[in-house]
Amino acid sequence: MFILQESPIDASQARNMCRNPTDGALVVFEGTVRADELQGRTVNELLYIADSPAVTAEGEKIIKEALSQFSITEAVCIQRVGQLKVTETAVWIGVWAGHRDEAFKGCRYIIEQIKKRLLIWKKEFFTDGSSAWVRG
Repeated sequence: MFILQESPIDASQARNMCRNPTDGALVVFEGTVRADELQGRTVNELLYIADSPAVTAEGEKIIKEALSQFSITEAVCIQRVGQLKVTETAVWIGVWAGHRDEAFKGCRYIIEQIKKRLLIWKKEFFTDGSSAWVRG
C-alpha cells in the first residue's frame, strides 16, 4: 500500500495497518526532516511537491515489486507532501515478514526505489528567511 498525504504521519497508527499472526518481523524506516547546514545557512522547513497521480501509481508499483521480490507479507509506504518542519516525519515505511532478513531487504528496496523514481520536488527554507529548490 502506498499513501501520499499532507497530514502528519501517525507512526503508531501506521504500525497497526497490517497485522498477521504468522509474521515475526516488522521493519520500519522513518525519514525525518533534518536541520542541514548549507553554506552557513540552517534548514528549518521543507516543502514537498508531488505529481500526485504519477507518484501514487509509481509508489504502488514499487510496493508490488517488493512484495514479489522478497518473502514479505505486507508493505506500506506513507509519503508526506506540503510544508514540513525539522523533526517531522517525511516518509514512513513498514515491511512485515515471517523473518527479519527479508523484512530488512524489502524495506531497503522500497526506500531506495522511492528516492530514485518518485517525482517529488523539494524546497528548503532556511532560518535566515531564504529558500532554495533542491537539485535532484
